[in-house]
Amino acid sequence: MQRLRSLLFTASFALWTATFAPALLFIWLLGSPERWVRACSRVWARGVIFALKWVVGLSYVERGRENVPAGRYLVVANHQSTFETIASLVLFRDVAIVTKQELLSVPIFGWFLRHSPMILIDRESGSKAIRKMIEEGLAALSKGRPVLIFPEGTRAAPGAPVEFKRGVELLYAKLDCPVLPVAVNSGEFWGLGKQNRRAGTMTVSFLPAIPAGMPPQAAMKSAEQAIQSELDRIGRVAKPIEASHRAHA
Repeated sequence: MQRLRSLLFTASFALWTATFAPALLFIWLLGSPERWVRACSRVWARGVIFALKWVVGLSYVERGRENVPAGRYLVVANHQSTFETIASLVLFRDVAIVTKQELLSVPIFGWFLRHSPMILIDRESGSKAIRKMIEEGLAALSKGRPVLIFPEGTRAAPGAPVEFKRGVELLYAKLDCPVLPVAVNSGEFWGLGKQNRRAGTMTVSFLPAIPAGMPPQAAMKSAEQAIQSELDRIGRVAKPIEASHRAHA
């Protein structure tokens, strides 16, 4: 039954995305104003999250929303599934996501990425990608947009240690703003490389912000450890609940 619900979600995801083609044309005729593109992207993301909840039975809860800084800030989040990329459009208004350039080839979605605009990088270009992250990150912050990066560089399986790539340290130093660590356990329900999604409740934890101006290596190590500790805590809480459900099944 759960597999069928997951397949229905895949179909509804494709159909929902396709319905945005007319909106894309309309916005393009208006000159692709960024404000309209981002507003449309948020509507799309909310629709996907709605479908996850009502078709799959998969929803999420937030913890620590009060930790989100006012003004300029950089979000560093662990990455376990497609969920957090989509949900970030709703969780952080007008967010500029550092993401891979290959996504531009995705129909409709790629157009919105380019015109939002997001910070699109070629991960194989090394120092050039880091310079692009810094330049476009500063431009986004100057417009009041938070910047989000998944510093692990790719999706990781649940239970894998959280390990940041070194480039995020330089990004933190150059952007000179607070860092908001975010922990997401989405991989427990929508795993790496899996089309099946299972019902349940994911947790999105906004952890205490790390101030600007710290030694970059120490700051990112602190963020890495905070995310790891939170994922461990979520796992410890979830296991007794699952055991209780099995006992009553």
